[in-house]
Amino acid sequence: MKREARAPVIAVTSGEPAGIGPDICLSLVDADFPARLMVVGDRSLIASRAKQLGKKIDNLDILHVPLCTPCQAGHLDARNAAYVIALLDRALAGCQSGEFAAMVTAPVHKGIINDGGIPFTGHTEYLADQTATRRVVMMLAGAGLRVALATTHLSLKDVPAAITRDALTTTLRIVDADLRSKFGIAKPRILVAGLNPHAGEGGYLGREEIEIIAPVIDALRAEGLDLVGPLPADTLFTRNVLAGSDAQVAMYHDQGLAVLKYAAFEEGVNITLGLPILRTSVDHGTALDIAGTGRADPASLFAAVRMAAEIVARR
Repeated sequence: MKREARAPVIAVTSGEPAGIGPDICLSLVDADFPARLMVVGDRSLIASRAKQLGKKIDNLDILHVPLCTPCQAGHLDARNAAYVIALLDRALAGCQSGEFAAMVTAPVHKGIINDGGIPFTGHTEYLADQTATRRVVMMLAGAGLRVALATTHLSLKDVPAAITRDALTTTLRIVDADLRSKFGIAKPRILVAGLNPHAGEGGYLGREEIEIIAPVIDALRAEGLDLVGPLPADTLFTRNVLAGSDAQVAMYHDQGLAVLKYAAFEEGVNITLGLPILRTSVDHGTALDIAGTGRADPASLFAAVRMAAEIVARR
């Protein structure tokens, strides 16, 4: 895993200490990446987990951030909520200073962070707040798909009100801009889902497509963006419709991510678009039931690191 000094340095936060984050970070020792990786976490925790899994950490670069309280695999403790946030803050500070070229995040447990007294809805929202970024976009990539979300971690009943002309316009502009700058796509073709079944069925099943989504698409097409939609979400992800597209925009979390995770759960990558720093992530959770057992699959973490390294190289 070690690389020569001039290789870009990518920070990898080890995530919820009771989950599989430390397990999959240990797997980085055996992988080959075109970057130097710096695992951000408690050194004693990672060493203890390595001993539990029969692994060594001799070649693992660790940036030590101390636990708030000792941790056992599979057992959440709200007292370590501040530790999880400290990992993110340290990696972010390094990205902002130029110490790190990017950050890759292992999974966190939103519930226990909130139980620890820290309001937290997700990495995406937290990093946007900490960088004073007005709007960011969550995109998951894998199996030939790049699925971006118009809304993220919202109750389903709150989604329609969150889809405004201004918000959707900003989202689509960010997706287009980052496909160009991060993925090197000269003129991205983006498919846009409707909100309602059958994209509203001409207004009979909802008017968001007529009053919000279609007008935004028309206005951005006039600016030169290559957008298709609003399309019925139940057919947007079929082979014929997807052909030739570079990304797909869903109106809410499960509308897009259920498909992506079915297609690429073990190798999906979460990337936050619109941030002033580069952040990618695994597309899965903390898997407390298998933490410390050696059964955690690091494929998504490897994919997230590779994507970050490729984007850094492209820049």
